Amino acid sequence: MNGHEHPHHHDHDHPAGWKHTLGSLLHPHSHDAFEHVDRQLEASADGIRTVKVSLVILLVTALIQSVVVAASGSVALLSDTLHNVGDALTAVPLWLAFRIARRRPNDRYTYGYGRLEDLAGVFVVVVIGVSAAVAAYESVDRLIHPRELNNLGLVFVASIVGFAGNEFVATYRIRTGRRIGSAALVADGLHARTDGLTSLAVFAGALGAAAGFELADPIVGLAIAGAILLILKNVAVDIYHRLVDAVDPQLVERVREVLAEVDGVRSVEGVRVRWIGHELRAEVQIGVDRHLSVADGHAIAVVAHHRLLHRVRRLVAAQIHVHPFPGEWESDHAEIDHHFTERAGKIDD
Repeated sequence: MNGHEHPHHHDHDHPAGWKHTLGSLLHPHSHDAFEHVDRQLEASADGIRTVKVSLVILLVTALIQSVVVAASGSVALLSDTLHNVGDALTAVPLWLAFRIARRRPNDRYTYGYGRLEDLAGVFVVVVIGVSAAVAAYESVDRLIHPRELNNLGLVFVASIVGFAGNEFVATYRIRTGRRIGSAALVADGLHARTDGLTSLAVFAGALGAAAGFELADPIVGLAIAGAILLILKNVAVDIYHRLVDAVDPQLVERVREVLAEVDGVRSVEGVRVRWIGHELRAEVQIGVDRHLSVADGHAIAVVAHHRLLHRVRRLVAAQIHVHPFPGEWESDHAEIDHHFTERAGKIDD
C-alpha cells in the first residue's frame, strides 16, 4: 500500500491516532504536493545555478592559461589547461540533466528523469579519463623531445589563477552536491579540486625549470596525469554505485528503525532503497496484526510512510506493502511463490 508523497524532511511527528489518520486522508496537508514540487525544483535550480557559475569561471581560467601556454610552451600548464577545459565542458551535460530532471514523470518515464544525473556522471568519468591520457601523452613527448620554457613569470601567475579558479568551483560544486544529494555534482567538484592541486604542481614545475632543471616541467605533467587517474578511480566508483542502486547500509538500517517505532507495525521486512538522481525512493514490507481490517492496515501504512518522509533525509516516496502478522505468509503467497523460486533456481544455475 502506498502513502501520499510528502517529501519534507524536518524531524517532527504528527499524532498517529486513527482520527488524525482518517482526517489526513480526507483533508491532506495543503502544502504536501506543492512542497514536493518546490523541493524538486529548488534542488534542480541549485544544481543548474552551480554548473552555470562553474562553467563561466573555468572557461575564464582556461582562457587565461591557454594564452600563457602559447607564450611559454609549458607542457605541464598545457595538461592543466586541457583538464580545466574538460572540467568546464562537464558542466554542459550536468546542466542538461538538472534541467530535464525538472520534468514531471509520465507513462514512459514513470520515475521521472532523475537518472539522467547519473548518466551525466558517466560523461564526467569519461572526460577525466581523456584528460589523463592527453596529459600523459604530452608529458612523455616532452620528455623525449625537451624544450626550453619561456616567460616563466607568466607560468607562475597562470598556475595560481588555475588553483584559485578550480578551488572555488570545487568548493561550490561539492557543497551544493552534498546538500541536494547529487553524486554527479560532487564527483565534478572533486574533479575540479584535483585540477586545483595540479595547478600548484605546475607552479612547482616552473620553479624547477627556473632552477635549470628542464625536465621538471614534463615530470610534473606526468605527475598531474597520475593525480587525475587517482581521482578518476574514486569518481568512477561513486557513479557506479549510483548506477547499480547501491546505498549506504546504514540508510537501510535507518529505514528499519523508523518503521519499527510506528505504532501497529509488528515486523519490518524487505527494505529496499535506491537513488534516482539526487532523491531517494524506498520499498518496504511491514507486518500488522492479521485481525485488523484493510482500512486499519492502510492507516498504519500511511502513518509509517509519513514518518519515513520526515525522518529519512532526501526520501521523496516509499511504497509500503502490508502483511498479516503473525505470519502465515507462505500460505498467503503460495500462488506467486513459484515465480520467485524459479527465478532463484535460474540464478543459482
